[in-house]
Amino acid sequence: MQIFDEVPILDKSALFKLLSQRFESDEKKLSQIPNPELLHDANRAAKKIADAIREKKKIALVGDYDVDGVTSTAIMVEFFRQIPYPIEAIIPNRFSDGYGVSPNILKKVDAELIITVDNGISAIEAADICQERGIELIITDHHTPPKILPCAYAIVNPKLSTCSYPFEEICGAQVAWLLLGVVKKELNLFIDMKEFLDLLAIAIIADIMPLTNINRAIVKEGLKILATSSRPSCIIIRDFLNKSSITSEDIAFQVAPRINSAGRLEDAKIALEFLTAQSIDIAYEKFEKLNTLNELRRNVEAQTTIEALELANNDDALIVVAKDGWHEGVAGIVAARLVEHFSKPAIVLTIKEGIAKGSARSIGNINIYELIKNNSSFLTKFGGHKMAAGLGLREQDIDFFKNAINKSASRLDSNDFISLDEVIGIIPSSEIDFEILNLLEYFEPYGEANLRPSFLIKDAEILEISYFGKDKSHSKIRVRQLTHDKKIIELVLFKKVIQFPKEKKLTCSYKIAKNEYNNAVSVQLIINKIYDY
Repeated sequence: MQIFDEVPILDKSALFKLLSQRFESDEKKLSQIPNPELLHDANRAAKKIADAIREKKKIALVGDYDVDGVTSTAIMVEFFRQIPYPIEAIIPNRFSDGYGVSPNILKKVDAELIITVDNGISAIEAADICQERGIELIITDHHTPPKILPCAYAIVNPKLSTCSYPFEEICGAQVAWLLLGVVKKELNLFIDMKEFLDLLAIAIIADIMPLTNINRAIVKEGLKILATSSRPSCIIIRDFLNKSSITSEDIAFQVAPRINSAGRLEDAKIALEFLTAQSIDIAYEKFEKLNTLNELRRNVEAQTTIEALELANNDDALIVVAKDGWHEGVAGIVAARLVEHFSKPAIVLTIKEGIAKGSARSIGNINIYELIKNNSSFLTKFGGHKMAAGLGLREQDIDFFKNAINKSASRLDSNDFISLDEVIGIIPSSEIDFEILNLLEYFEPYGEANLRPSFLIKDAEILEISYFGKDKSHSKIRVRQLTHDKKIIELVLFKKVIQFPKEKKLTCSYKIAKNEYNNAVSVQLIINKIYDY
């Protein structure tokens, strides 16, 4: 159990100083984004794309079905629209096509040049087929490269050992956008690359990239553009959120799941059609479809999570669960739920006809990709990065893999398993006001590597518990933080009905957020975790 004896008491001044330390040597401006030509093969790829346009060759784009992949594709589509030049944009269907540029996808493609976005770094077989068919292949990706690379005309990936781009923690959409900047220069086009920052911000946040360095600058500016953009999809997002300002958390918890739901349950082209819609009517129609799919996704996810929790072994260092018939589209979300529940990395596998496919999610400082890679002899495929990965294997090898990866995980330092979402201090009740809300807003956007601060309430006197929401499924807890406090504070716990025995004290972590409802703004304290000790 976490020890809270040394948690400091923070006034506003101390909190400001503490948060400022996160960016002392790391704060960047948009003007400091490194030259995209530093990306390995960026010039070579850009020249090939420019030549293909001049020679009126058929160009096809192959994306991915997650938010980063769909957004990467949308940026490319919008860029080529402005040239203007026709391209075929393909996002594989998770269920019928599999992942990324693959032999399956190549059967559908009639092109002389294929550009991948957010995929392709492991597509060795597909690259060989392209060579046989005389198709030139440009791979743009950000996933960790394998030892043997595909035989492509150009590979643009900041994680390549031969790449000199100074900041490698960027998402697939950023790689595509940076390459397009070089294409723009090559063709001497008058396209403002800043106008894609709204889409770029969505991708960076959704793909859990660290919000430091250039990522922070892009997301900060991208959220501002999203708040004023005339892009039909942005107008719909603003109407849906109905807020005066949009935060990274709004994107992470409200927008990204809806964009993701299309690829998880049906077809990601619905999400692509939403992001690239040229009229508000079409954008609205597609967003309504995404809303419906997201509701369905939530129901499927909830049921699968219940079943996964029953199968999980809490004694394992790393949770691995598998079942025939689970919907593969929710494997990643269920893995994230297991991580939350057990505070351990988790892998969720769905089995069909003897083949298991699934997703992994990590916690703290555990590199899930490296763990999987070190036990890849049991796998038929795998890929990903530090916090999230995908994998496939034969059903008969699941137990062997589970035992092997648990053996690897058990050797790791126990401190690496500690969630990075730890409390940073105790805020006196008198300090919780609009001023502290403004202070916290100053350090936005929050996300990976710049988490919204969590604070501690320790042994608080519970005065009243009530429930709210349509089905009374959320809890509201009024407490007195210290015995002598005059000010009563109220905390909310979403999606949980909580009950305490009389005389029970409350110890919990919480976040401070702005609540906008019916044109009224208030300070809201949202409980992360309740500690029972």
